[in-house]
Amino acid sequence: MTQETDVPSDSEPGIILAGVDEAGRGPLAGPVVAAAVVLSPSFLIGGLADSKTLSAPRREVLASEIRQHAAAWALGMASVEEIDQLNILQATLLAMQRAVQGLVITPGLVLVDGNRAPRLACPVRTVVRGDATIKSISAASILAKVTRDAILQGLDALYPGYGFAIHKGYPTAAHRQALRELGPSPVHRRSFAPVRKMLINSTQKQ
Repeated sequence: MTQETDVPSDSEPGIILAGVDEAGRGPLAGPVVAAAVVLSPSFLIGGLADSKTLSAPRREVLASEIRQHAAAWALGMASVEEIDQLNILQATLLAMQRAVQGLVITPGLVLVDGNRAPRLACPVRTVVRGDATIKSISAASILAKVTRDAILQGLDALYPGYGFAIHKGYPTAAHRQALRELGPSPVHRRSFAPVRKMLINSTQKQ
């Protein structure tokens, strides 16, 4: 059952809460990554916040603490091919679904950042700006971001010249210039307008 409504509280008595967030909806390349986290009531992790407000070294430290001390955590991904087939929203929801399904603890309620929720077997609610207000969602945003950044570091080694390690696939000026010079790589999202336009122009020139 899915219920979409804003949730102001970070806890509900007697209910196991899982926070869910994603990283990588906006980039032109690479997968979208989601994380689900159930925080331990007996170990408080200090400094949890929206991953976008934290430095990379701080995210790494917190990600390590989350992996060590959370009651449960899991990751889910949707590939570039799935993004192109489904569209980025549906691929993101699929990644979130996979993350929740990977938890070793079954949550009584899943809190999802944003205003769209995946279909799950358990109750799920959306929380706008949840990554800044709900600790378990903050933890999920950190894990998703750190994981995706590591994936893009690896893709940088496989496909040098695009700068994936620097911009993580986001459409920066440097990334767009590399696309113009090198053309799309196998990990670029062909359904995204800048990449699609480049492929069309390339075909027309042939």
